[in-house]
Order: sequence, then C-alpha cells, then structure tokens
Amino acid sequence: MASKTMKAAQYHPDSNECRLNEVPIPDITDDEILVKVASASLCHSDLMLFNGTLPASDKPITMGHEGVGYVERCGANVKGYKKGDRLGFLYIKGCCYQCKGCLVHNLNCERGTASIQGFGCDGFFAEYAAVDYHNAIILPENLDMETSAPYFCAAFHGVDSCGLKPGQWMAVVGCGGLGQMAIQFAKAMGFHVVGLDINDTVLKAAKDAGADIVLNSMKPDSVDELKKATNGGADAAVVFSAAQAAYDTAAKILQIGGILMVIGLPAKPIQFAAVDLMRKLYQIRSESTGPPQQMPRAIEFIAKRNIKPTVTRYKLDQIHEMIEKMQTGKTTGRMAVVF
Repeated sequence: MASKTMKAAQYHPDSNECRLNEVPIPDITDDEILVKVASASLCHSDLMLFNGTLPASDKPITMGHEGVGYVERCGANVKGYKKGDRLGFLYIKGCCYQCKGCLVHNLNCERGTASIQGFGCDGFFAEYAAVDYHNAIILPENLDMETSAPYFCAAFHGVDSCGLKPGQWMAVVGCGGLGQMAIQFAKAMGFHVVGLDINDTVLKAAKDAGADIVLNSMKPDSVDELKKATNGGADAAVVFSAAQAAYDTAAKILQIGGILMVIGLPAKPIQFAAVDLMRKLYQIRSESTGPPQQMPRAIEFIAKRNIKPTVTRYKLDQIHEMIEKMQTGKTTGRMAVVF
C-alpha cells in the first residue's frame, strides 16, 4: 500500500450530488480494521441521501453501506483477524455493541453516538474502508467476493423473522435484487412463494429465482388471483419496495392474522388502517441487518445452501450510471462496484 490516497464516490450535501474524489486512505482506531474493499453494492437506502430521509454528514461523505473486502491492517485491540482474511461487515459505528439498545439495534445505543457508514461517516464506495471489528465476519470460501456485498442487507432476516413453517405461503412484494434474494431464502426454508411487482421484466427474474407464482400487482384481479392460488392469502408478506402502494397491496393479500414485514423504507411514514389492526387482520413486524450478532447465522445459512444473488458488476467510475439506473427502475437485480 504505497499510495496514501484512494478514489472514493462521495456524496456532497452542498450540491446534493455524488462525485468521484481523491481522498486520504482512512486511519483506523484501536478497535478498527483497515479493509481493502473487494466489492460494495448499491442499495435503495443509499438514495435516501439525495432526498434527506436519513440524516447525513454536513461534509462530503463516502457513500455505501454494504461491502466485503480483505483485511489490510488491524488496530491494537483487534484479535482473531489477520492480513488477507476475507471479510463481510455491517455499517454502524460509534456504538458500544453491548447495551440494551445495541442488542435491539445499534442505532439505539445508550452509551455512544452511533453513526451509519455511508451517511454519517465514510462508507464503502472506496478502495479502502475503516471497519469496527465488532461488525466484521470472516466469509466462507465458497462465497464470491465480487457478489457477496448484498448479503449484508435485510433480506435474510426479513424472511427468517416471519417465523413461517415449511409449506406456508410467503409473498415477496417488490422483486428487485433484494426481493429475488428473499425468494431464494424462502424457498430454501421450504416456503411456497408468490412474487409481486409492477415490472414484468422483474417478475421474470423473480420466477427464475424460484418463485412459485408471480403476479403484476397493477392488474385489477391480482389480489383475487393471489388469494385463489394461496387458498385465502399469504401467511406473510415481506415488503421490499419503498412505495406506499406496495404496503397497501401487502395488507390486502394476507390471511387473517398474517404477518406484514416492513423492510422497504419509504421517504414518508407508512400508513396503515388502525381499524384493520384493531380487528387483528394482520400483524406488523420489521427487520434490518443489525445488530451484528445476527449475521453469523445468516452467513452460515447462505454458505450452506449456496445462495447466489444476481449482481451486475461495475467499476467505481460508473457510480453515476448505477445511481441513475436505480432511480429510474432500469435494473432487475443488484448492482455492485468491484475493485
């Protein structure tokens, strides 16, 4: 590592745009690992920088919160890792990882000042990144470093936390890259899966991912068709879309008492009918990637069942193309920068 600088895709709050900059390679604290980034995937949540939904730094910040890479150097307190280790990692720093709040979600830390990498502090769209060792996990050898970054999003936990039994029906609402991973997880857990989306090309990809049934939710009879196919409705609906309309659809397609799992994050608060909740027509749950204690089980499941996401590879200087494709819905899978 002769050079002291690196290229990074950074969000500039003053102009509300992403720019490619030459920046210093980050220093690390005693609790951090300097990682040579192998790949970093673009998530819909990253676009919240541009609409102000999630709080961000008032200075230019390196984007990206889903990444994998190789250990370059370890801080003094870091044990169990060595140079060259294959790592995946989560993205909330500045927390204690131990308090009651952290054990629910690290943004609830009661002792520290938690910050999301890619929003409040530098993330992973760069050649190197500083990662808190609490967030790191060694990746099994059968996971491809160029396509593993999307594992560090909420698809596995969203499916797993519904608590369904094999043979029950799960609806995946929003069948983009994350939804397609969820379909694979659900099928590997023994569930029947129906995929809903408004894009027929995306629905074909969902079918290829293993969905038993796919339906275009824009069609007037889609709800009736789903209920007929599932003998009354899905036992759970996991919503990966960030549209209120997707949540409206999810509430209509559930069996009585079914689970509505919140994953997609709309810019505005989601609306539900209070009378529906009073009648217990469905129950609402939510999941995320954190805390890091959840990740070992997810990675073990992924490696054992050889779950493979559909990932289109890009170079860092194509970041604007990636953002434009995601903003306009022109991609059918996940996108990742490969270094």
